Amino acid sequence: MPSAPELLSSVFGFDAFRPGQEEIVNAVIAGRNTLAIMPTGGGKSLCYQLPALVREGVTVVISPLIALMRDQVRGLREAGVAAGALTSGNTEEETDAVFRALDAGELKLLYMAPERLASGGTLTLLRRIGVGLIAVDEAHCVSQWGHDFRPDYLEIGKLRHALNVPLAAFTATADAETRAEIVTRLFDGQPPETFLHGFDRPNIHLAFAAKTSPRNQILSFAAARKGQSGIVYCGTRAKTETLSRALAEAGHSACHYHGGMEAEARRHVEGRFQQEDGLIVVATVAFGMGVDKPDIRWVAHADLPKSIEAYYQEIGRAGRDGAPAETLTLFGADDIRLRRAQIDESLAPPERRMADHARLNALLGLAEALHCRRQSLLSYFGEEAEPCGNCDLCDSPPELFDGTEAVRKALSAILRTGEYFGTGHLIDILLGVETDKIRARGHDALPTFGVGLEFDKRQWQAVFRQMMGHDLVRPDPERHGALRMTEAARPILRGEDSITLRRDTLRAQASRPVARALVSEEDAPLLSALKAKRRAYAEAARVPAYVVFNDRTLIEMAEVKPRTLDEMARISGVGATKLERYGAGFLEVITGAVPAPEHPARRKLAGREGGALYDRLMAAQADLTRGETGIDKPLSCSASQLAKLAEMQPRDMGTLTRILGERRADRFGEAFLEVLAEG
Repeated sequence: MPSAPELLSSVFGFDAFRPGQEEIVNAVIAGRNTLAIMPTGGGKSLCYQLPALVREGVTVVISPLIALMRDQVRGLREAGVAAGALTSGNTEEETDAVFRALDAGELKLLYMAPERLASGGTLTLLRRIGVGLIAVDEAHCVSQWGHDFRPDYLEIGKLRHALNVPLAAFTATADAETRAEIVTRLFDGQPPETFLHGFDRPNIHLAFAAKTSPRNQILSFAAARKGQSGIVYCGTRAKTETLSRALAEAGHSACHYHGGMEAEARRHVEGRFQQEDGLIVVATVAFGMGVDKPDIRWVAHADLPKSIEAYYQEIGRAGRDGAPAETLTLFGADDIRLRRAQIDESLAPPERRMADHARLNALLGLAEALHCRRQSLLSYFGEEAEPCGNCDLCDSPPELFDGTEAVRKALSAILRTGEYFGTGHLIDILLGVETDKIRARGHDALPTFGVGLEFDKRQWQAVFRQMMGHDLVRPDPERHGALRMTEAARPILRGEDSITLRRDTLRAQASRPVARALVSEEDAPLLSALKAKRRAYAEAARVPAYVVFNDRTLIEMAEVKPRTLDEMARISGVGATKLERYGAGFLEVITGAVPAPEHPARRKLAGREGGALYDRLMAAQADLTRGETGIDKPLSCSASQLAKLAEMQPRDMGTLTRILGERRADRFGEAFLEVLAEG
């Protein structure tokens, strides 16, 4: 059997390993469990493909995307390596060919999607063909802390046990929490031999820009790079289509890609992107891990990515060949609100949502960085670096100012209002705006009321945005997005530390149409929480979300904020059945407390006149339970009897007696008739 260096040259055509590759290859060949964290474009695939040729048996590669598997199989076959893939995208002929090759003992690498592991026949197949190694690509998918969590990856650990073979896991982005979960899920908590290589991609130019006219900004960026292959990432499917049309109208070769397209249409775009020079794909992140084109010259984000890990992996699709590549990431207040809402609406536990907010804050910190962006990016991944000279801030350093006083004013407003309010209300306090909400809560009497007149509302928004970027404040999902101060802010508040902010982000931007918000800024976090609750109910019942409540109903809930089932029943779209089924759950979201249980008879009267009558009848009964003297034998009416009185509203003792019986009518009759007469 040829050695690894010989195969590196003869099969893959490389004279030498890239930095860090050789030690990983040797560990995998030796059969040691391995975890390798390497930068995107750092040559991860070779670290399991080459050992597969040296080791006995078949190497099974678990990979998350069909496109990625197809690309790698095609490349290996071109290199003379016997490789195949079993995917849902195979034709019947392709699948038959793979099985024939396996039966003949010809394949060295077999690619599979994680979803296939759940199939009953998969383990039998893998035992029969003599698997010698499992390689896991994009291993961060096994972790709920990772940004591409795939539940089917959780089956891989069981597969390793069943086959009793070594496992090599690879990923480009894995922070400490993700690494820990990978070790737990894939290696039973027994630390594998771990290789953590530098995250720097020095050939990629980094740049961020505040949104002014996003479409024109993207068109200008693409125009300066006409004829070069590029990717534009968008936050919505609709935007991929409109922006790709705009690029095509501007003379570019462009197409769109998103998860809502038919599989055949997606494969067509993937094929074009691999084959055509100079094609621009405008895509959601669905066009993601499977992109392995080495000569992508630029990546632009028309909207802010969801985390710093996602940003790193998405820009990492540029310049995989090592030649210069460029990036541009646009961001604005709407992006931040959207990402906050997505986190708050998720069904993740509170600690996960807080961690996701921290990850978003790290990305905002990169967007609002004061100095070299590469230093900020690598610092997040635990690396130190000198100023890179290859980012927009190194090209043109930003204008800075001492923001200590402004930040202390903002922190004071947060603390003096009990950390229970969002940015909009806090800015109104700082600007001395006498809203109904401020007057109702007495916040116009606070020492911080009106102390922030040196900035206007938009400038204060930029200050708060930078505070989030520096992780001085975080939205609390348990308080519907109210800002809470972090420990990092305390030295600034106490006057023990200072902070520098960027002045350029406070300057007025060119005007553009502003999307009409569904609710006010203050109510937006609650609306997000209500949507998350709706989603939970919908998924449990396996029905569309609007079947539970439509958006209009949730908007009214967020604005009215009902505190009882009676108030909830008055919300448009909340009928008796939905109140019975969902009312208490949504009240808990709004009030933060589990509603006291109510008798079903009373619950049926919620929101109706009879509900209030029932409560008053119950109070009258309580006064007479032991009679007028307080020493009689206890007596009471059933809930259904009180409900019947509240509904029928009898006005004479005869009718009341027929409902309650003589004993109860004797004790409560006069008092009840008095209540009923008042209506």
